[in-house]
Amino acid sequence: MKKITQDAGRKSLGTFAPDFAHYNDDILFGENWNNQDIDHKTRCIITVVSLMSSGITDSSLIYHLENAKKAGVSKKEIAAIITHVGFYVGWPKAWAVFNLAKDIYKEDKEENAYETHANQMIFPIGNPNDGFKQYFTGKSYLAPISHEQVGIFNVTFEPSCRNNWHIHHGKKGGGQILICVAGRGYYQEWGKPAIEMKPGDCINIKSGVKHWHGAAKDSWFSHLAIEVPGEDTSNEWLEPVTDEEYNKLK
Repeated sequence: MKKITQDAGRKSLGTFAPDFAHYNDDILFGENWNNQDIDHKTRCIITVVSLMSSGITDSSLIYHLENAKKAGVSKKEIAAIITHVGFYVGWPKAWAVFNLAKDIYKEDKEENAYETHANQMIFPIGNPNDGFKQYFTGKSYLAPISHEQVGIFNVTFEPSCRNNWHIHHGKKGGGQILICVAGRGYYQEWGKPAIEMKPGDCINIKSGVKHWHGAAKDSWFSHLAIEVPGEDTSNEWLEPVTDEEYNKLK
């Protein structure tokens, strides 16, 4: 994840309270928010809970609710968090926070969903995968991670996007390894049930195996595609995955 920076203290306080501005911008956000002992999403949740518990429902909470949304906290998750905390810190506080959260969590436009997904992983989404778009149903993105020793690419699929059936060929070795890094998707080999993929899941694909992979209907999906070295390797693109085949998946 890119380094978090902040200049709100200096912009708001200027020369009136330079020490406080320094502590806010350079220490609280510059150091504490960039500490990796707690992941960014968890840190956002803790901050929302802390402000709610203190009864703070001003622009500070609005900022941190928006921050939590960008960090990947879903509408269902924030509703469950506010409900749970409401039992411990007071029902009126929960109502107050819900009134802010429901505006922040309005139905996402495509660009907001894209941004939320991007903030869930440490790898870049990259650029539209135009060079291979004829082999995909829906929009995908490609970010080269490594060209040396082993080719590694981060491939991102919008909801319902999937690639065609295809085969990785190799006289010796070859094939591909997939590691899910964000969202939810599927991998399926010809004649076998589809396998659901979530962050951390790894699929080893041997050369000669006909397969496809892509996003679930309701989720963006990103995986690292690692090229397995081999002799005389190539990729054969085949027919698209039909809507009938795809719509059988949950």
